[in-house]
Amino acid sequence: MTSLSTKLAELDKAGKPVQVGIIGAGKFGSMYISQSFRTAGIRLAGIADLSADRALASLKRTGYPEDKYDATAKLSISEGIKAGKTAITTDSAALIATPEIDVILEVTGNPSAGIRHALLCCEHKKHIVMINVEADVLAGPLLARKAKEAGIIYSMAYGDQPALIAELVDWARTAGFEVVCAGKGTKHLPEYHYSTPDTVWNYYGFTKEQLDSGDFNPQMFNSFLDGTKSALEMAAVSNGCDLSPPTNGLNFPPVGIWDLPERLKPISEGGQNEKNGTVEVVSCMETDGRWVFNHLRWGVYVVIKAPGEYQKECFKQYGLQTDASGWYAAQYKPYHLIGLELGVSVASIMVRGEPTGQTKTWSGDVVATAKRDLEIGEKLDGEGGFTVYGRLMPAADSMAISGLPIGLAHGWVLKRAVKKDQRLSWDDIEYTESAQAVAVRKEMETIFKAEFKAQKVNGVNGHA
Repeated sequence: MTSLSTKLAELDKAGKPVQVGIIGAGKFGSMYISQSFRTAGIRLAGIADLSADRALASLKRTGYPEDKYDATAKLSISEGIKAGKTAITTDSAALIATPEIDVILEVTGNPSAGIRHALLCCEHKKHIVMINVEADVLAGPLLARKAKEAGIIYSMAYGDQPALIAELVDWARTAGFEVVCAGKGTKHLPEYHYSTPDTVWNYYGFTKEQLDSGDFNPQMFNSFLDGTKSALEMAAVSNGCDLSPPTNGLNFPPVGIWDLPERLKPISEGGQNEKNGTVEVVSCMETDGRWVFNHLRWGVYVVIKAPGEYQKECFKQYGLQTDASGWYAAQYKPYHLIGLELGVSVASIMVRGEPTGQTKTWSGDVVATAKRDLEIGEKLDGEGGFTVYGRLMPAADSMAISGLPIGLAHGWVLKRAVKKDQRLSWDDIEYTESAQAVAVRKEMETIFKAEFKAQKVNGVNGHA
């Protein structure tokens, strides 16, 4: 098989490098920027950020060569490409509309912005890597359809855990194994659901020097801690791999690498999962705060089942760590490098014409859930904030309760009181459908509600 790097080098030699535009110069964006000039055949043509100073600071902080970017931030993207320099703009729409751009990396983390940028990519025929999992879960099932209709590739981000999990799932299915469970590790205790931006650093343990670096946004990092990001990522995996979310949300069981096959097999086989073909996040901490032995905090995994006695014996012969029965085994990747690996997505799209993971169905949704008792008139503040966290649930169940997606639980005022741990619905808030993100989400709900109904009528228990 020809390697991606070899094909990229051929493009470079031919003078036809892939031209990349990135939207968002935060932590993830900065990680990609730090690697972007190191791969032959890929050029970072432009960076769009609401603050040109932030984009420039990212370039300087990550060691980007000074002769390879426009420090004046005055060149247009096209002018920068001609001059061989990365251009900086505050106009993301202009970046997307630039004719020479091949691939857009959406790294804003803002779901509304992500939807807007995806639709612009459809309009201007630009491939898009949706690093913005918030937008992907909010409207990805519909955006992926629109991208296909537009003839562009809509992809997950390699280096982010959903794409790496999707890769493991694809490996398992290609090799002929049943996927029992797939997911990732994280640091989680039950009380973390109620963490706020004021308490987040108490749980993380970052040094003052790290926090002063400019890479650490307390609300964003709190969304990692309170379970919202895990819920979003597992919804993305459910939708990209046609796997089922746990009916009552993620359980975050404390499980080490060696115990994955034993603990994450179905209850009917002595495990903890309700059935085969699910997603789950394992915690690196026991409920009493002790670290799990051989934990998978930074990694991803897939649990598979031997299809017969012969394969079961092969598991044993080749040293796989299995459950007590020998039927269930796990494969895992202990680490992920986030934006440092993102170039793989760019290369896969442009060299192979393939995404590194892609939303296919609407299986999982993430619904805003109250962190505390909320009163009439309070304003919601979204992922990682003081009012709500995101809870994973089957998409059909979310539709049944008119669940308010976590990606839109920001800025709206409550018109009804909500109890702690209660899942919010559209009926709990004052909102307007004139906002683009709301309109797109409502369009998706209408389409899939009809599909869910048709499946139920036809006796189908799968996904849309």
